Amino acid sequence: MAFTSVNFLIFTGILIALYYILPHKIQWIILLVGSYVFYFFAGPRYLAFLLFTTITTYLGILLMFRKNHSAAEYLQQHADYSKAEKKAYKAKVKSSNRAILIVVLVLNFALLFFCKAMLVEPIRSSMQGNGTLSFLTLGLPMGLSFYMFQSMGYLIDVYRQKAEALTNPFKLALFTSFFPQLVQGPISQFEDLKETLFTEHSFDRRQVAFGLQRMLWGFFKKMVIADRIAVAVQELKGSEYTGFAFFILVVFFAIQIYADFSGGIDIAIGVAETLGIRLPENFLRPYFSKNVAEFWRRWHVTLMEWMKRYIFYPITVSKPMLNLSMKAKKKLGRFGMRLPIYIGSLLTWLATGIWHGFNLHFIVWGLLNCFVIVISEELTPLYQKFHGRFAFSNKRGYDVWQIIRLFILINLIQVTDLFENVGEYFRKVFSLTYTFNYHVLWDGTMTKLGLNTADYVILLVGVVLMFLVSVLQRKGSVRKQMQKIPRILRYVILIVLLFAVILFGSYGIGYNASAFIYNQF
Repeated sequence: MAFTSVNFLIFTGILIALYYILPHKIQWIILLVGSYVFYFFAGPRYLAFLLFTTITTYLGILLMFRKNHSAAEYLQQHADYSKAEKKAYKAKVKSSNRAILIVVLVLNFALLFFCKAMLVEPIRSSMQGNGTLSFLTLGLPMGLSFYMFQSMGYLIDVYRQKAEALTNPFKLALFTSFFPQLVQGPISQFEDLKETLFTEHSFDRRQVAFGLQRMLWGFFKKMVIADRIAVAVQELKGSEYTGFAFFILVVFFAIQIYADFSGGIDIAIGVAETLGIRLPENFLRPYFSKNVAEFWRRWHVTLMEWMKRYIFYPITVSKPMLNLSMKAKKKLGRFGMRLPIYIGSLLTWLATGIWHGFNLHFIVWGLLNCFVIVISEELTPLYQKFHGRFAFSNKRGYDVWQIIRLFILINLIQVTDLFENVGEYFRKVFSLTYTFNYHVLWDGTMTKLGLNTADYVILLVGVVLMFLVSVLQRKGSVRKQMQKIPRILRYVILIVLLFAVILFGSYGIGYNASAFIYNQF
């Protein structure tokens, strides 16, 4: 049941009605049933994966909760223990909990590893040939990476005693399966989501209206912009498009992936908002960033926070890394002192690349991001001297230059998503240095990409609108700002946006838009 399908709109409408009409004390149960119905329509056989993660997470949390509870009672009964004896006992309990944590993590990430391996050649072809689990070769079970990361993050937080242990298995099932998040996130922290997920909510007309407006904006970005420009992106992937034509692909793909991914997140956050539930923001105007590190603090925010919290920080502050830092500092100076950070960055970006897939181009994508960030960090002292010496570096024009520079650089990296053949990708990148075929803009090439003049006009208007909304977001919620304008004008804007989706949305068979790009992850 795709977000952009008529079935999803009907499903969401019925769920919202039941949510507010039926007794409020069972609202979380309605959400649980609705989430599993939603997932059922994605493929009944995929429910096994969702249940596996839910059950193993619950068992791990329950076992750790019981051990911690028993330990607290035991220490209370043995108050006469010395400090050393108490410390030794706590260490024993923690070691036992660590074993439970590792078992659950290994089971779940082994499952994720297996599913992603099924998508890689030659495993994919062999499985399709003999029919063994061939349904996995069509793609990952919906939301597998997202709900698994969310559940494993919660499990780790319980182990660290930074989150309460949820002993109600059905509430844990809801946390794992809450349907707006299943398609492509965002990935929530339990302590944040629990504040609104399990509480009772009365109907709030303004809140529901805000949620519907956020959904409408997401549909506009996805169906009017992303799905329309996707046609040209697919065409420009051809081997004949090099040089400036490849640069056009970079720009077009930047528009597509942002409108597609952020549009899907807008729909997810909007649906949750109509139910009174807060989901974390996943995009913070990323194309206004000035360097790659800042970009990844603004793009897919919840995934990058997950990676930092559960991979980067544990690696960099581990005892072996701290020892390495002390020893390397004596021989390599500042670089040696920061060596654990660079190793942590390398491993984190490798993990992020592998999260996207086991294909080489995803690993190259991760390494390129890591390389640029590390080099930028090492050159920071030089940047500071430069900015201090030249006054123009503090001017608005220089800020604009940094934004444009980052846009080009980051999207030259992002476009690796389109090229499984890494050699073809680098061939096209290097063609920018010797193929100056600017004539593709006026020689008719642009009209052979599957788009006509009307399509380009619609795209131009859509991109300008996205830019203006991003500018307005610097002052806070655009929807709250709209509340300050006359009601009739506000309604006109929303009606125009609605008709733009209806009239100019790019539809597939049966009035269903194409799948979101991040569905494949």
